[in-house]
Amino acid sequence: MRDDDLAFIKRFILASGSLKEIARVYGVSYPTVRLRLDRLIAKIQVTEDQEIASPFERAARGQLADGRLDTETFNLLMQAHQEEMEDRHDTADRQ
Repeated sequence: MRDDDLAFIKRFILASGSLKEIARVYGVSYPTVRLRLDRLIAKIQVTEDQEIASPFERAARGQLADGRLDTETFNLLMQAHQEEMEDRHDTADRQ
């Protein structure tokens, strides 16, 4: 997690979870704060999800949660990654 994420979480806790107060402090709209919180939640879920074994998938999901990757690109990358993993598995089975 980045330093600015940790600072946001600290302010959120100090504001007793008031998104309205956080919006006032940062000088942004409530929906902007809600989006930031939703992205942080998604990043934490990716970190905690034990079913994500692939470092590639974990990194891609983190980028998606952080808003650095759009959904369409994420889906294309995951499909290509899954196909590559299946090809590797098939190749290993034949050897």
